[in-house]
Amino acid sequence: MLNHFAVPRAAPGGTRHVELFGRLQGWDPLILASNRNLLTRTVEARGEGVRSVWTTPYSPGGASRVMNWASYAASAFAAGSREPTDLVYASSPHLLAVLAGWALARLKRVPLIVEVRDLWPQVLVDMGQLAPRSPLFRILKQLERFLYRHADAIVVLAEGNRASVVADGARADDVVFLPNSAEPSDFDMDEDRATLRARFGMEGFVFLYAGAHGQANGLQLVLDAAAELKTTEPEARFWLVGDGLVKQDLVQEAARRGLGNVVFLDPVPKQDMPALLAAADVGLHVLADVPLFRHGVSPNKLFDYMAAGRPVLTNTPGEVGDLVSSVGAGVAVEPTALAAGARALVKMDEAERSERGGAGRRFMAANRSRTVISRDLEALLDRVAARRRAAKGGRS
Repeated sequence: MLNHFAVPRAAPGGTRHVELFGRLQGWDPLILASNRNLLTRTVEARGEGVRSVWTTPYSPGGASRVMNWASYAASAFAAGSREPTDLVYASSPHLLAVLAGWALARLKRVPLIVEVRDLWPQVLVDMGQLAPRSPLFRILKQLERFLYRHADAIVVLAEGNRASVVADGARADDVVFLPNSAEPSDFDMDEDRATLRARFGMEGFVFLYAGAHGQANGLQLVLDAAAELKTTEPEARFWLVGDGLVKQDLVQEAARRGLGNVVFLDPVPKQDMPALLAAADVGLHVLADVPLFRHGVSPNKLFDYMAAGRPVLTNTPGEVGDLVSSVGAGVAVEPTALAAGARALVKMDEAERSERGGAGRRFMAANRSRTVISRDLEALLDRVAARRRAAKGGRS
């Protein structure tokens, strides 16, 4: 399993594949990941079925990031080529990881499953990082189509991406929806909320964001909301937990604007997240105002908030906002309307906030738990492997 950014449960970052592949019954998975954590950019030890491969260091900017992606693809291919392999599962966002997965599957003559977490290269265009008529975009687009055509199955994390991958060459019957997930039981707490708030030093009404601090995450919009609310809703506090390429810029801007209602914290280990969420009042889900995000994302942090029973505030309309609204799990607003959504939750009756949090948790238990999604993943792996065996038998 190739995922540049996979981390074990104890580390900050995306644990999707450790959680899902670790629950498989009939497979012996090996996850190949970078030796550098996406959030902290430091070299970290791995475990839980994750093997680290060497990658180059990187900093904000273009060239070093591309070198980091390329070094991961080369290292993962080299490491995978030495392992007995029945199937290759390669995950985006960047296409070099998926290209390495295709090469490895060809070398081993085994099936390839491609997981689409972000629609590359379209997301780069929507974020203004790549011109749609540039030679690089055309090259990446051709690579994307090539990989879709040569995959035995394609996993999408957002239903809104299904039509896009089919339009770019995937066979409709081979596209499978396996969204992000979270296990409600992982967020059960024995300590009462007052004790937890005292432990973390929480005061006021806390909106908690836990995740990456990158350009795509749109945390500038949180600063704007905090500026609007610091006099009208002085009890509102915005806790931003994590790290990323734009964090220092955010810290400096918050200081310049005198935003004492914004608190920045370093990434916390995964095992501390249930306590932190239980202490907070609302889970805050934020993304930049990018057209693709209206139909093409499956946000980990949103599902963690819901599994923890926290009411959520999201500024992502479309598929994400519709889910929050239909489940009754919180408040969904337009990208730049965080202040209005925050104000509504502050003024909401506590019983109603509790009911919205409970509705999200019940939805996760029934539809999006790790247990439920891992069963669907195993069924997909079994089906793809059986189909390849049958095809080989037919040729013989």
